[in-house]
Amino acid sequence: MSTMAMAHPVRLDLPEVEVREQRLRATVSYNGTARDLSRRSKNFSLVNHERGFEQCSTCQQGCAGIAYNVRGAAVVEHSPIGCAQPASAAMGINVANAARGLPDQSVNVLSTNLSESDTVYGGAEKLRATVREAKRRFSPDAIFVLSSCAAGIIGEDIEAVTSELQDELGIPVIPVFCEGFRSKIWISGIDATFHGILRQIVKPARKKQPDLVNVFNFEGSDTFTPLLGKLDLRANYVISLADVETLSRMSEAACTAHICETLATYPAKALEQEFGVPEVRSPPPFGISWTDAWLREIARITDREELAEQVIESEHKRLEPLLETMRAQLAGRRVYIFAGDSYAHSISNMLLDLGLDLIGVNTFHHDQTTDGGLEEADSLGQLVASKGDIGNFSVCDKQPFQMVKVLKDLQPDILIVRHTNMAVIGAKLGIPTIQDGDVNISAGYDGLIKLGERLLTAWRTRRIFQNIARHHRHPYSEWWMAQNDPFLLSSEPVA
Repeated sequence: MSTMAMAHPVRLDLPEVEVREQRLRATVSYNGTARDLSRRSKNFSLVNHERGFEQCSTCQQGCAGIAYNVRGAAVVEHSPIGCAQPASAAMGINVANAARGLPDQSVNVLSTNLSESDTVYGGAEKLRATVREAKRRFSPDAIFVLSSCAAGIIGEDIEAVTSELQDELGIPVIPVFCEGFRSKIWISGIDATFHGILRQIVKPARKKQPDLVNVFNFEGSDTFTPLLGKLDLRANYVISLADVETLSRMSEAACTAHICETLATYPAKALEQEFGVPEVRSPPPFGISWTDAWLREIARITDREELAEQVIESEHKRLEPLLETMRAQLAGRRVYIFAGDSYAHSISNMLLDLGLDLIGVNTFHHDQTTDGGLEEADSLGQLVASKGDIGNFSVCDKQPFQMVKVLKDLQPDILIVRHTNMAVIGAKLGIPTIQDGDVNISAGYDGLIKLGERLLTAWRTRRIFQNIARHHRHPYSEWWMAQNDPFLLSSEPVA
């Protein structure tokens, strides 16, 4: 079976998106090499694994909270109050707005505060009252209703309630089905929010804008305005920090690009299938050759191929002396990556461009295909094809007890992590650690130089991390720390 044969059409006529375990054959446990993982993904021979022990996890309802970042919208959490906790992290959104040069925005969130009684008698009336209160209090352009485990277990008919309220309030009221028990792949929550936006906000193109490029990204710095500006194109940043009107016009763009296949191949495929907006078929723009490919594909779609070649030639000439110096300074440093699926592949490509010794990678999950089934967008396949195999390549969904053992065994000089609270794992082991939170900074040609500078800074401050390690004791038992296999507790296959 080929990857292309696995691709399913997007079903915007259905209220719920199929989770990644079924749609993309995703897994949360693997240990081997990059080439083996890529090879086995092509014929879907991997099976998911149930862990014998889990120290922690993340809920897809939290990832569905990308809806918090839509300007002019409100979010109703149909859940117990504790499930609205991710809203507190979203309050930092104005740091991203400042980096993008945008005005501050409010995060408009209410919770239905489901109680034990509501799980017996139903919470539909609470949901109606809370959505109406969100409309009264925030005057939003759209309201997202995020489901929860409690709402899902009692079978709450959120689709019927939101449809009724949409007619009453005259704005989109969008159900987002993201109960935590639906999937172990928390990024499925982002898929659910995108699905709702594509169904109820995006409109058919009123007028095509041939110089507009959709760029699906997380909140972050304004990297793509100057990069695409070299091709006389405009970046349409979506979803984070975009308003409802901007989202409604995604169908007017010349094409859809993204910085992460994990984040965006689902909405990119939907925009192509339903609205005729071509998906950019290339790996994400991290590292020299991948940025070249990304620009060339955008240029092909927008009839700017000659200009793109001029830009690429100019950028190579500008960067080569800088890269030569940086490679000499970083030579011999051993680096490990602990990040989300596609972004870990992107950082790997950059590190190998910088001449570093990449001694291992761990991704939080692994999709065996992309939504469009595109080999060009398969970042792991592209990484192996261009850079060769990578050993110590694993998949582990943020289990510190496993990662502590992996890192203690490999002893990298530098650790790169992507997500909040992961950097502490390296710090407690005395490993200089970078949290690459604003991924836009690392994109494009200049991003490679900026990442190199951060690596150099981390290495120069290694004594701080070494001092932290001297005063830390890990909570794990002697039995566990003596085990040879960090993946010992994740070995039961699930058909």
